[in-house]
Amino acid sequence: MTPVTVAAAGLDTGDTAWLLAATALVLLMTPGLALFYGGMVRTKSVLNMLMMSFVSIALVTVVWLVAGYSLVFGDDAFGGLLGNLEHLGLADIGPDALTGGVPTLLFSTFQLTFAIITAALISGAVADRTKFAAWLVFVPVWTLLVYAPVAHWVWGPGGWIKDSLGALDFAGGLVVEIASGSSGLALALVVGPRIGFRKDAMRPHNLPMVMLGAGLLWFGWLGFNGGSALAANGLAAASMLNTLVAGCAGLLGWLFVEQRRDGHPTTFGAASGAVAGLVAITPACGTVGILGGAAVGLAAGVVCSYAVAWKFRFGYDDSLDVVGVHFAGGIVGTLLIGLFATASMTGGAEGLFYGGGAGQLLKQAVAVVAVAAYTFLVTYGTAKAVDRLMGLRATAEEEVTGLDQTLHAESAYDHGALGHAAPQSAIRPTPLPKDRNSAS
Repeated sequence: MTPVTVAAAGLDTGDTAWLLAATALVLLMTPGLALFYGGMVRTKSVLNMLMMSFVSIALVTVVWLVAGYSLVFGDDAFGGLLGNLEHLGLADIGPDALTGGVPTLLFSTFQLTFAIITAALISGAVADRTKFAAWLVFVPVWTLLVYAPVAHWVWGPGGWIKDSLGALDFAGGLVVEIASGSSGLALALVVGPRIGFRKDAMRPHNLPMVMLGAGLLWFGWLGFNGGSALAANGLAAASMLNTLVAGCAGLLGWLFVEQRRDGHPTTFGAASGAVAGLVAITPACGTVGILGGAAVGLAAGVVCSYAVAWKFRFGYDDSLDVVGVHFAGGIVGTLLIGLFATASMTGGAEGLFYGGGAGQLLKQAVAVVAVAAYTFLVTYGTAKAVDRLMGLRATAEEEVTGLDQTLHAESAYDHGALGHAAPQSAIRPTPLPKDRNSAS
């Protein structure tokens, strides 16, 4: 997703129309993510989960308009590490300014939607136990210190990963997926595990909501990846088809693992597998052919179905599997570019399986390590600072009661009207089948 800053041919109305639609599609992904995450938590924290995604739209937009866009897409000022502040407040960008064949204001808005969902993704790692006020402070700081530099490295003019290293990331495997997954791990370690983690079953409370959220994410992902071509052309079409194919392959791969391992395919697995495939194809959709896209999606569905269990083995509480799906899936997709990249898609670079040798794979691996390490360390430091300033974690009483009532004074469901107002002591617990969210 490399912008062209000078457009000799002027405004292209076809490209502009497509990017307008793609921008709306990507913005829809954040409410879709809210539903996806909201269905995965317990009833007592549904609204808090929705709010963490929705408020990210407002917070990141303010930061992006003030300085974020300039730090990412301003001319390089620090040896490939960060842009300058020439576009501070977008004050110098009028409606007639063009990036390529589209208005620069539209390009900036499209990029803003990527920054929004990246921040919102992190919330899934610390669901059920994070102070909302602390989240309001963490998101703007994280956007400036983590998202902006990484996006400049990968997409900005003079960014070192793009121009010096030569690693490929078409739509955000490094910038969105690995950055959010690594940051989610760091934040989860600072906040600590939920009360009852690895002891109590913490099952999704509303699987239809999870499926609806996954469907909206898939729908929006077509704009996420297809729009990254920044034009209404064959590359956009190929990227959209790869997105569809990889989502399907990821879904099937996850269900295959569930059937062999657990003896039954689940709706939760189907939704998670589709998202895993979509995550992995994000960096690769504009660099691999259709067979490569299918291979990327299938690999992600299988790998991520096992990766979600890492939290039980290693003891970190990644509540909604941001690490297991977005971090692991992002790594899969970014690395497999080094195997499946084709010159017909990239315009030059080729992967190992297409005669390009191991060079591109090595470049991809270096980029993965650099982004993962930077985002983890800076997020960990940022989270520690916020925790020291105001505390990141809700109190034990707030967590047990539920963040909806204690932090927002609301409830997603009227339990009394539904006939579920009996005290907990009167309810006999029933054994729950083994799943990835159970302590076993």
